[in-house]
Amino acid sequence: MTSRLHINRHHLIEQLRQMLRIRRFEEKCAELYTQEKIRGFLHLYIGEEAIAVGVMAALSEDDQIVATYREHGHALARGMSMGTVLAEMYGRTNGCSRGRGGSMHLFDKDHHFYGGNAIVGGGLPLATGLAMANKKRQRDAIAVCFFGEGAVAEGEFHESLNLAALWQLPILFICENNRYAMGTALALSESKTNIAKKAESYGISAVQVDGMNVVDVEAATCDALDYIREQNKPFFIECQTYRFRGHSSFDTQLYRDKTEVAQWEKKGPVKKLIQWLQKNNHFHDQELRDMEAEIAQEVADAITFAEAGAWEPVEELTRFVHSPTSQSPPPAITCTQQAAELTYREALHNSLSDALNDDPRIFLMGEDVGRYGGCYAVSKGLIDQYGPDRVIDTPLCESGFVGVGIGAALGGMRPIVEVMTVNFSLLAMDQIINSAATLLHMSGGQFNVPLVIRMACGAGKQLAAQHSHSWENFYAHVPGLKVLSPATHNDARHMLAQALLDPDPVLIFEHVMLLNESGLVSSSADAPMHQAVVRRTGTDISLITYGGSLGKTLQAAEQLGSAGISAEVIDLRSLR
Repeated sequence: MTSRLHINRHHLIEQLRQMLRIRRFEEKCAELYTQEKIRGFLHLYIGEEAIAVGVMAALSEDDQIVATYREHGHALARGMSMGTVLAEMYGRTNGCSRGRGGSMHLFDKDHHFYGGNAIVGGGLPLATGLAMANKKRQRDAIAVCFFGEGAVAEGEFHESLNLAALWQLPILFICENNRYAMGTALALSESKTNIAKKAESYGISAVQVDGMNVVDVEAATCDALDYIREQNKPFFIECQTYRFRGHSSFDTQLYRDKTEVAQWEKKGPVKKLIQWLQKNNHFHDQELRDMEAEIAQEVADAITFAEAGAWEPVEELTRFVHSPTSQSPPPAITCTQQAAELTYREALHNSLSDALNDDPRIFLMGEDVGRYGGCYAVSKGLIDQYGPDRVIDTPLCESGFVGVGIGAALGGMRPIVEVMTVNFSLLAMDQIINSAATLLHMSGGQFNVPLVIRMACGAGKQLAAQHSHSWENFYAHVPGLKVLSPATHNDARHMLAQALLDPDPVLIFEHVMLLNESGLVSSSADAPMHQAVVRRTGTDISLITYGGSLGKTLQAAEQLGSAGISAEVIDLRSLR
């Protein structure tokens, strides 16, 4: 047992109190769900209380938590108000996420609680990115990521563990192995059921612990945190546990035998601790009755608080899709550009160099952006100028490193993530759409994502369907994202700096067929990034275009002019 953990009667009774709070809260939530006061999905934490309580007891106030969709226990053990948690599950504006997140997405900025995630494994890259930000900003905080054993089958599990080990990030992975994911037994879904061994295969120190024993969990967590701070490396804890209720409230539990559930309930964490305290004369029946009465009152007060909350007015429903325009932007990037003729590639390169030079929070990350110089040579030489900590080569794991970029943005950095080509972005679509685009809204405005993702689009000849996509039209239909398409050399030079000032995720589509073309670049932008620009005036017809089609459209307008038709050409620039 760790020397940092001092077990005494008071501490054990407090651990019991916290586990009982979670148990009684979850039981009441099940009842409220049948009354349709809680809607949507409901995933109960009954049976797993020792993990949340044991882990949270060891953490500091500055440590950060990324949870799963079964996160009520994590939230309560972290110290979040039971009333605001329940109000969130009611969908009321006095909820911890203003009713925007519901049961699966509890957020609390004051407690460094970065929310649950409805996507299995979706929180793993985010926590890895938070750990990256902590390391870069030299904070003592540790990112802690909870997930179930079902997430182990997801690619983001392997990508995140690899990146955490590769970059030696201060992160604690907590696997709550409850054996069934949703309804498929672990032995039926994994060729290797020892999950700790999987972590060790990435060079990460890992242990298995009895997740039904709160003392064992807390001791293992204390040891893990000490290891992370001393060794500057990640750590992995696999907690063997069991959920006593179904996967969700719709689950009829036909996949497991009732006798199996009963056997696990006999060694449940709450029952086990009560029995131990009573056996050793540390706890008496009246104390338990008093504790239960206090918790019952807290639950009753939480219900009163939740039911007194207001519904969001209909006219406010789109609030938090984007950050308020009044939000204070970071300092503008100093432009070193003089009026000149540059290639589109040179314009992009110079914009990256200015950004890296001006703000230490900015870094460039992506496949082959460093030593190779970028697939299209846009970032060539930047690693020599700014070093591998600012120009970061990643493995081929789009979902992983895009998610890390999102997490780093949540942690106060200003990442520029390059996805080599737009078709590869489909591998990261979960992180872009389910995390970057939604976190501000689901957190009720608490967590914005100041991230820039650059993608190459357009294609040459004979590249076939997989390399000929123009997916900017798809991303332009996603609420929460801002989508830019620089068609001119001046926009290629200045749009990145504008995007980095924005508090929300911005996607920039750079057309590869423009890279070798030369054009005039000035010392300032043509317009704010969200505005369209008239590139040619006309009185008879308007031609509206963007990106790689601008040049062809201007040529068409000239031909129309020869025929006596005055054509205006509008460059959209911003697609959303």
